[in-house]
Amino acid sequence: MSIVIAGATGQLGRLVVEELLRRGTPAGEIVAAGRSARLLADLAGRGVRTAPVDYDDPASVDAALGEGDTLLLISGNDIQNRTTQHQTVIDAAVRAKVGRILYTSVLAADTTPIILAPDHVKAEEYIRASGLPFTFLRNGWYTENYAPALHTARETGTLLASAGEGRVASATRADYAAAIAAVLTTPGHEGQVYELSGDYAWSFEELASALSTVLGRSVDYRTLSTEDHASALEAAGLDPATAGFLAALDGNIRQGALALTTGDLSRLAGRPTTPLLDALRPLAE
Repeated sequence: MSIVIAGATGQLGRLVVEELLRRGTPAGEIVAAGRSARLLADLAGRGVRTAPVDYDDPASVDAALGEGDTLLLISGNDIQNRTTQHQTVIDAAVRAKVGRILYTSVLAADTTPIILAPDHVKAEEYIRASGLPFTFLRNGWYTENYAPALHTARETGTLLASAGEGRVASATRADYAAAIAAVLTTPGHEGQVYELSGDYAWSFEELASALSTVLGRSVDYRTLSTEDHASALEAAGLDPATAGFLAALDGNIRQGALALTTGDLSRLAGRPTTPLLDALRPLAE
């Protein structure tokens, strides 16, 4: 029986594999399943078993799974198709008779107004209906999501957003990976739903202040309406659909969708989550 990481060549998946190895999980008991042949080859060189997997290819998922395996399904980033992709992986897990499935959902999936939630709710419902033992890891926001804002602030001295006075309890991907690895390697998590987020929900004024510190220049927070934010993003080169999506996310933050702090993340990781300032420093290098 193995621990199968579906999405192992993505940013979070790679960190989960690294965390498993750091915690002493034998490399031969880990199956890194993903799309990047280069990254899979790198992991194979370290003794990790690998499997080329495409969520659009059911046969590739079948080949990666075995009876009794623990499967981590990292949600896909193809927003147009990921509901079907998730169902493809879950169906394969049922066929393989995996021992349990962990799924990376979104914070407070069943109550949040966030635009990303419906796909995750569908996946959670499909997993529940599958009859497989499950754990839902409802991830909040990654601090790394603000790397583009950091680079823009470096050039302009301005943090543009339409989040108003909303707050974000972000944490680093490494924080999430530590918690996920703990759940993968310890008992007692079946049927659990973990709301994972940073220990502190910061404001955008605080984000601007932190950016000022790490960039060594003054950064001002300029709050916009949703419409003006979308227009500014389009003017910066984004297509209308992407600009509207990002502005809508800020609207969700304004509604409080990413401010929830439960302590689940730091408790599972076994350490406090990374403070905003410390998380931004590597992004500024």
